[in-house]
Order: sequence, then structure tokens, then C-alpha cells
Amino acid sequence: MSHVMENYFDQTVQSISEILRFDSTQKPAEDNCPFGKENAACLAWFLQKAEEFGFETHNYDNYVGEVIFGEGEDFAVLAHLDVVPATGDWLFPPFSGAINDVVSPRGVAGMKIWGRGALDDKGPAVSCLYALKALKDEGFVPARKIKLIVGCNEESGWACMDHYEKVVGLPKEGFTPDANFPVIYAEKGILHLTLSFPVQNPPFTALSVGGAVNMVPDKATAILTKKAGQALALSPAFPSLSYDNTTNTVVAYGTSAHGSAPQLGVNALEKLLAFFKEINEDCKAAYEVLFDDSLALTKIKDETGVLTFSPDLASFDGNVLKVTVDIRIPATHKKEEVLIALKNAGVEVEELRFQPPLYNNPNGKLVKTLQQVYNKAAGTDLPPIAIGGGTYARAIEKGCAFGPERPEDVECNIHQPNEYVSFDTVRFMNEVYYDAIKKLTKPTKYYIVAKI
Repeated sequence: MSHVMENYFDQTVQSISEILRFDSTQKPAEDNCPFGKENAACLAWFLQKAEEFGFETHNYDNYVGEVIFGEGEDFAVLAHLDVVPATGDWLFPPFSGAINDVVSPRGVAGMKIWGRGALDDKGPAVSCLYALKALKDEGFVPARKIKLIVGCNEESGWACMDHYEKVVGLPKEGFTPDANFPVIYAEKGILHLTLSFPVQNPPFTALSVGGAVNMVPDKATAILTKKAGQALALSPAFPSLSYDNTTNTVVAYGTSAHGSAPQLGVNALEKLLAFFKEINEDCKAAYEVLFDDSLALTKIKDETGVLTFSPDLASFDGNVLKVTVDIRIPATHKKEEVLIALKNAGVEVEELRFQPPLYNNPNGKLVKTLQQVYNKAAGTDLPPIAIGGGTYARAIEKGCAFGPERPEDVECNIHQPNEYVSFDTVRFMNEVYYDAIKKLTKPTKYYIVAKI
């Protein structure tokens, strides 16, 4: 551990706790706050903290902010302050920033800071800010203009990066502390679609599923018709469904996970449709596309992994079941493969968002430097990896994701209840982000040899 960064550890912990107290989930725009007032307040807190450290800062209309250190060619550190909704049951209020040594639900001991955004991505953003402060305090003069850019809409559409590109222009190179170690050289393409399934003689009159397009839903609720309610009451095959016969309401519970890794969660919509498909042919057809992979989409794969397909939001309107899916497409494949398969199957498709894949040279200077920084700190010799998640790295020409999750972590609760960052992880983040920024922006030494 860098002696300099150990001196900033207690301050880093306290600042992470403070920033976690802002509920920076996206809310309706108001009063020049495009993502809600508390989201804007979170950004203001971060920039004020940077100003207290003596840095130049800019707030671009509450979409995105930046902290500036140094002069020269831009180098970006891209983080985000918005968070996904805090659904599910929590040991501590999700926006309390609680600090204690309570054992996690999966048995992880040790001191922790609890709250939505602890790992994704407020904790890493604060760690990078303290890395800059440590470098500044020790007199380091970077050869590049370091821009710590903090967006406020990463989880819900990237309007923050669009705005920054419009009013400032994004740097060409950098990293984002918003994924996994050792370092990520490639990311799958991200495709969000709303699929429409007409349902004749529907067994329900209303349906409500999910909190965000990139979160496996942990709760699905439907109001049943009288006939469907009677069928459920008589069926012994669905004990996990909670049914209230006085209101004809059925609730299915699952386990949330990041939409890029649906296999790590339990989809509540799947539980609900598993019942409906037994009593309705149209629901059966929808289930087969959504959960049985009847179109063989998950056979699409390459070195960056297999295609993932996560139905995360659902509603019912006008006898049409609408399901929004989060699809992560292997980097060497095209979105048209998915769109053609769905349309050939007769599924009505609305494209909401597409982010092209990211692919870096795994032997290039940026990836290699970050790989070496991680392996030195961790005492390992791990190669670069590819992921299904989508990060700000793909917003710039040459970018990659770098932490904060470590391969040895036994628990990942990003986008899940009881998100936390351990003290050990804070120490590790501080060390590697300090070292990475220093190595990637250090001055080049030139030696002049006198001729005799």
C-alpha cells in the first residue's frame, strides 16, 4: 500500500459514507435538474469536495461534472454518481452510508460501508478523487490534463455523456473505475428492446414488473382474472407464488442481479409467466421466447462470451404484454442477428437503445499499463478480460474499464440489495487508482547528449 494513500484512508471512508446518503436515482427533471434535485445535489457535493482540495471544477448543467488536474493532452477518468433503484430488503437503509462490521447476508466479515452505489460507482469515484488529491499534495505534476469526469445518467441512458460531448468534447483516452479487475479490454454490445406479445383472453388484467432495464426483477405483480385465480388456488405446482384471493393479486419474488449477468439472479417475471403459460397459449409463446430461448439467441458467442438475454421490465396494456429486455451481444457479432431472429418469429420489436461493442488491443499501452498496476498490487499474473457489462469506456476512442470488483471477491452485490464496499476494497482501490493515474500521466524524461 502506498504510504501516501494510507494517510487518506480514513477521509476516503468518510467521504464515501457521505456521498452514499444522496438518493441519486433518476427522477423527473425539475428546475434545471435534468435527473432530479437530489441527483444534482450529489454532483454538487462531489464538485465542492474537489474544490476544497484545490482543484478546478466544472458543472455542465447538472448533467455531468469534471475535476481538472494538470495541463496537456486530455486523459479521462470516467465515473458516475447516479445509481439504480434500491429494491429489495436491506440490512441498513440503502441511502444511509452506514459503517460497521456486520457480517453480510452471504457471510463476509470485516468493516464495510453500506449503501446503493458503494461499488457502482460512487465509492470508486471518491477513491479516484482522493488519488488525485494525494498526487497533488505530493507535488506530482502530470504531463497530461487529467479530467475526472462524473456523469449523472449512466444507469439510464448516457444523456450525461452526450451532453459532455456536445458542450466540451470527450477526451480520446482514459479508463473508468466501473467494472472488474484486472482490466477489461472488450465489452459486449448493449441492446435494449421492448417486445410486444398480444394476449387473447388474458389471465390477468394488470401486470407490474421491474425497476430498471438493466436489473433482473426481484418482484413481479399481477391482478388475476377470477378464472385464473381459481386455477392458481387449485394448483399445487406454484408454491412460490404469493396469492391474495381477496384482491386477486399474485406476487412472485426473485433475486436481483445486474442485467448483464442474469444467470446470477432469479427473474421474478419468469416465475409469474411459468404459471400463466400453463393456462394461456399466448403467454406460453411469450415464455418460450423470453425464457426458453426458442430462437437460440444464446448460441451467439465469441471470445467475449455468450449472448445474454434478460427480460427486466414488463407491463400489460390493451391486451398486449410488453417486455423490455437487456441484451448483451458478443463483440464480434451484430445487433441485426437478434433483430432478424425476433422479427422472423413474428415478435413486434421496438429498439430503445444500442451501444456498439468496445474492443481494445489487449497488448496496447493503456491495457498493459493497467494490467501491470493491478497485478503488482494483487501479487498475481492475470490477463486482460472481456465482460458483458457496458461502461463509459466505450464513450471514448481508447478506453477500458478498471475495477473495482476483484476476481477473488466471494460476493458481488452491485444492483442487488445490501450493496457495500469493504474497507479492504477501499484500501485496494486507493492504491491502484493512485498508481494507475500516476503511471499513465507521468512526464516523459528526455536526455540531451552533448556532442564533443
